[in-house]
Parts: sequence; structure tokens; C-alpha cells
Amino acid sequence: MCSEAGELYSRKLASFVEKRLKSERTASVWTSTLQRTILTAHPIIGFPKIQWRALDEINAGICDGMTYDEIKKNKPDEFESRKKDKLRYRYPRGESYLDVIQRLEPVIIELERQRAPVVVISHQAVLRALYAYFADKPLEEVPNIEVPLHTIIEIQMGVAGVQEKRYKLMDAVHPTAGL
Repeated sequence: MCSEAGELYSRKLASFVEKRLKSERTASVWTSTLQRTILTAHPIIGFPKIQWRALDEINAGICDGMTYDEIKKNKPDEFESRKKDKLRYRYPRGESYLDVIQRLEPVIIELERQRAPVVVISHQAVLRALYAYFADKPLEEVPNIEVPLHTIIEIQMGVAGVQEKRYKLMDAVHPTAGL
């Protein structure tokens, strides 16, 4: 179940996508397999929806479900290790950003093959990695790339390189720090 803000965002997103892609009947919507992205995509009508496990959020292992404050308090060594090297730090029984980047390879290959627009609805760590790839950002920058909530980042590949536009659909209800 989405929060009230999540439901509002999903409706705004659906309206945006339907207006922006009304003449692009071959466009598609890709989500992770996690409920919150599937629910976010639900109001979007008229486009096929494809779930990719590779688009799932970074696996936080034993820290899953914990806030950063809880990790700092209950797992101070893990908190400090992650702070020192966010790119390579692997959560115990979880993943690192490098793991996420590796698992995204098939998604990236498929995105590059697409001729029609693709709307990707995913999670902060995953979106950072995808953005870094398509915007040609250095690997070391991936964990710190800003991916604002409730914002569409439109990337178009062309002969002149990458063209980017951002559309803020609504303000964040409360600030959150992404994994």
C-alpha cells in the first residue's frame, strides 16, 4: 500500500506519462518487482508494464528496514564502513553499489536496444546507477548522485550526446536519505 503522498505522486506520474507519451504507443513502463514501484506504475494506462528483478532496491541485508540513525546506533561499525566507501561497502548478507551496477547490466543492454521511450520506476540506488551510466558519470560518483524524489529525469540519447530534462511533479513530503 502506498502512502497518501505516494498515491498522489502515482496519479501525477500517470497524468504526466499519458500526456507526454500520448503519441508514443510503443512506449513501455519498467518497474522493479517490489510492491511500491508496481503500485506507483498502476495508474499509468495504455502502456505495457514490465517487471525487472534487476531494478529492485539495493539489498541492505541485515540492515534492511532500518533507518540510517538505527544503523548508526545499533551497527556503528557497519555505519562507519559504509560512510568510508559507499561504492564498495557491502551490507552484511546484502549488496554493494558495485553489486547493483553489475546486476543492472542486462537492463542497460535492453534499454539501449529500445527505439521507443521507456519509463523506469525504481529505487534511489538503482536510479543513481542507471543515471550514472547514461550520463557518463565516473563510477566513484554513483553513490552520491542526487536523485530527487517525485521528479522525472528524462534522458534522450542523440548524436549530440545525452540530453536531460527534469520535471518536478511535487515536493517531497519529508526528506529521506537514499541507500
